[in-house]
Amino acid sequence: MSGHSKWATTKHKKAKVDSQRAVVFQKFSREIIVASRLGGGDLKANFRLRTAVEKAKAAGLPNDNIKRAIDKGTGAGSSESYEELTYEGYGAGGVAIVVEAMTDNRNRTAGDIRSYFTKFNGNLGETGCVGWMFKQYGMITFSKDVDYDKLVEEAINLGAEDFLDDDEDEYKILTAVSDLQTISEGLEQAGFEHITAEFTRIPENTIEITDEKTATSLMRLIDKLEEHDDVQNVYSNADIPDEVMEKIEGTY
Repeated sequence: MSGHSKWATTKHKKAKVDSQRAVVFQKFSREIIVASRLGGGDLKANFRLRTAVEKAKAAGLPNDNIKRAIDKGTGAGSSESYEELTYEGYGAGGVAIVVEAMTDNRNRTAGDIRSYFTKFNGNLGETGCVGWMFKQYGMITFSKDVDYDKLVEEAINLGAEDFLDDDEDEYKILTAVSDLQTISEGLEQAGFEHITAEFTRIPENTIEITDEKTATSLMRLIDKLEEHDDVQNVYSNADIPDEVMEKIEGTY
């Protein structure tokens, strides 16, 4: 298993300020609504719901909000209906971008996302145009308080595909999509309590962006996409060196 990987730098994560808190909470609530609608409101029997609740709690979503979202998903007085959509396109510099969304109005969402790509020197493509450049995985994260060697050994025995140590605070286990639940629960039974367990996309190859203007346009697009109410996740195959990110900080 690899001890280090630069893949994490290809999915931009920006700390959300308090003014954006409601938008962030709404994204988590939507995931809980959809998960509970598809698989029921029992966390023990619905793995997707359980992982959605774990992520929401880690982000600070209040228990009352979580309960309301589960109630909505299971039909307690709500007519909200969301569909899951994936958009694909290219950003500045030819960078591949995949956007995962949940929406109750696909025409509105598609129009907004298309306009963002156009505004920031990119273009929205057809389904499948860049998705093949990314491999889907299950990803389980753990605090660095756990025993590194024992975690790796147990993960390998359970069939994990890779182990990443590229974050200051967390270890990451990568699994096949079909193995996420089994390995997550196996590690839990072995005494390793995870922070999150979710699906992710990792690019097979990356594009290094060293031009500051291109990097700025790209980061403006990614930020705009991430801030949209309907967007759950944004993935790209950009590799922007730290020194370039430092120079453009505050310009997007």
